[in-house]
Amino acid sequence: MPNLPVDLICQHQTMQQRKIPAVFMRGGTSKALMFHRHHLPADTSLWPELFVSALGANDPYGRQLDGMGGGVSSLSKVCVISESDRADADIDYAFFQLTPTTDIVDSSSSCGNMAAAVGPFAIDEGLLQVAGAEASVRIFNVNTGRIICSTFFLDRDQAAVDGDMVLPGVAGQGSPVRLEFGEPGGGATGRLLPSGKARDVIELPGSGSISASMADAGNPCVFVLASDLGLTGTEMPHDLEQNTGIMQALEAIRCQASVRMGIASDLAQASGFPGIPKVAFISPAQDSLSLAGVKIAAADCDITLRMISVGQPHQAIPVTGALCTAVAAQIDGSLVSDTVRSREPGHDLRLAHPSGVATVDARVEQRQGAWYASSATIQRTARRLMDGHVYVPASRTPGLGSPTGS
Repeated sequence: MPNLPVDLICQHQTMQQRKIPAVFMRGGTSKALMFHRHHLPADTSLWPELFVSALGANDPYGRQLDGMGGGVSSLSKVCVISESDRADADIDYAFFQLTPTTDIVDSSSSCGNMAAAVGPFAIDEGLLQVAGAEASVRIFNVNTGRIICSTFFLDRDQAAVDGDMVLPGVAGQGSPVRLEFGEPGGGATGRLLPSGKARDVIELPGSGSISASMADAGNPCVFVLASDLGLTGTEMPHDLEQNTGIMQALEAIRCQASVRMGIASDLAQASGFPGIPKVAFISPAQDSLSLAGVKIAAADCDITLRMISVGQPHQAIPVTGALCTAVAAQIDGSLVSDTVRSREPGHDLRLAHPSGVATVDARVEQRQGAWYASSATIQRTARRLMDGHVYVPASRTPGLGSPTGS
């Protein structure tokens, strides 16, 4: 042992950590710790302190250096996976969103990007037995109560990794994962249009009012026009972060929408649930640059969008936000529908975001005078990055009792 002071040696010898089996995966443009449910405490009330410690959240510096998180919301996530006892599903998937600077563990929303990792995880971990060139996994999303069908290629009975799909925001290429979200409407609020209208006016105390469209498909989202905020719609995430006035305005819109959508009972409660609704400002298709400096031509997209997720400008677009946008684009009278470039029926929606263009297919119709979304589909890539154990200090997880090993 190095020649250390006695008090430091004693501290080192008495310090214990818990180790929990885990897999670290990328799903789409997000990364998360993946746990088997049976490796976690049976008492789910103990999970938040474990997740916060494992990811190094609640970090006043916002960098999560003492955990597996990456300092932004898209890299501060946890997925809990188990075999399903439902007749219509193979796997249960519970998602938890953490924030770098707080101890909030939010399970009110889902993550579509990480949903891309769930099927490959299930196959590679032996939860399902498959053979052939392709696998389809029926995933029950615990957060929304909806079914996601994940279809992907196999390589020697494992989820394929190599492929030719380029996902904007992710370097290199990968094997595609097709995600079909069944009946995505109303998962959080019970209604595709929570207010019953395609367009509303949100009052902002001290700032007047703003037109908005609120929809719940995949995750609840509120859409406003970039021009109503004095923006062009092509602003980059780092510029938005530095624009305190705009970020405060967007958060005020989000909180007001949360109450209007029935997610929160008041503004105080809304501020405590930063995951939903997502808030986005939209603008017509226009020339822009991606974060990689690549030109996005107006002819190659149908709408331009910037989305705020868990208080931070997203570097690309949340999958559930893309699904909600594609659904809202087909609802007559919504701001999204009025902003989208005219396109031929049956063509996918092309959404320009800070990292490139996302393509989404949504099936929307009217049934008995109400809008109904039957499905929404998107493709991602996913990859297992590491597996083994994640360590959490026993001193930061007192509710779990004494660790059984070091």
